[in-house]
Amino acid sequence: MYAFPRLFFRKEGAAAVEFALVAPLFFMTVLTMIGYGVYLSASHSLQQIAADAARTAIAGLTANERHSLADTYIRTSITGYAFIDVSKVSFDVQDDVSNIDQFTVTISYDASALPIWNLFTFAMPDREITRYATIRIGGI
Repeated sequence: MYAFPRLFFRKEGAAAVEFALVAPLFFMTVLTMIGYGVYLSASHSLQQIAADAARTAIAGLTANERHSLADTYIRTSITGYAFIDVSKVSFDVQDDVSNIDQFTVTISYDASALPIWNLFTFAMPDREITRYATIRIGGI
């Protein structure tokens, strides 16, 4: 008869119950932060590659030369970046239609092979990463 009221005042298992309630949310938050870190690392790497390829391509006098220079740079330098698979990278070098004095290097990456998609987390970003860099040709 006195056992039932004693259950409300006992505190031995309170920490275990609190941990069981909070732990799933905590681990999902940690895994989401790790996933976004991997994604942002790949995204930043692609932006750096696009900017460096555009700087390399400025030496080309024609659109074909710029494309060839950017292709050579991207193929040789992309192997040094973590989380980037060279077979899933596509790029384009195009003159700007609104301004003939500049061109744009656009890099797209199919990020579906990144390990973050296997994590059970909150909402994740798009599986296609696209970055670009624009360079002016000539003077000011």
